Amino acid sequence: MKAEILVVDDEEKVRKVISRYLEEEGFKVRTCGRGDRVLEMALEEEPDLMILDLMLPGLAGEEGAREIRKHSNLPILMLTARSSEREKLQGFERGADDYVVKPFSPRELVARVKAILKRQNYRNQEMIEVNSNINFLPEEARVTISGEEAGLTATEFRLFQVLLENRGRVLSREQLAQRALGFDYEGFDRTIDVHIKNIRKKLSLKKDQLIETVYGMGYRMKDVIANEKPEN
Repeated sequence: MKAEILVVDDEEKVRKVISRYLEEEGFKVRTCGRGDRVLEMALEEEPDLMILDLMLPGLAGEEGAREIRKHSNLPILMLTARSSEREKLQGFERGADDYVVKPFSPRELVARVKAILKRQNYRNQEMIEVNSNINFLPEEARVTISGEEAGLTATEFRLFQVLLENRGRVLSREQLAQRALGFDYEGFDRTIDVHIKNIRKKLSLKKDQLIETVYGMGYRMKDVIANEKPEN
C-alpha cells in the first residue's frame, strides 16, 4: 500500500511542487494550507508522514507539532525559511524527525521522506528486554517503560535502536546521524544531542544511566544494563 504524506504549507506553489515530486515517487499526497487544521487532519486522515511548514495562518507549525505529539508519534518533517541553530534545535525539541530549510531541493526532500519512512517501517519479530523496566519492540517500532508507551518519535526510536545494536561501543554523532537517519546527514552535532536528551527524558533516565555521553567522542549504550532501572 502506498504511503500517504500530508503536506502543510501556506504557499500553494510549494504544495504543488512537493506534491508532484512525491507523487512521481508513488506516494499518495494530501495538502493543507492552515495550521489550525493540522491536528484534525493528522488524526482523521492518519497519514504516514507530515511535511509541516512553520509559518502558517491560524496556528504556528511549532504549536501544531506540539499538539500532535500529545496524541501521536506521526513522523514530522519540518519545512521552514528559518535557518538558525537555535530554531532548528527548538524544532527537534518539539518532536520533529527532520528539518529542511527553504529554499530546498525537492529531490532532497523526497530522499529525506523516504529515509524517515524507512526508519518508521523497521520490522523484526523479537522483543528485547533492555532492562527491568524498558522493552524494545522492533516489530511495533516502539519502546515501552514499565509497560507504557514511551512516545519516542521515529528518529528517536531509530537512534535508540542503533545504540542498542552497538551497545558497549562508542558511536560518534556523525555515525549516529548516518546510521539512524539513513543517508549522509549534513546537520550539526547538537541535533543528535537534542534527540538523545529527548530519549533520556521520555525513558526517565539519568544522564549516564543507560546511554553514556563519552566526551569528545559521542555516545554509548552500556553493555551490561539488565539490572539498571530508570528513575521514577
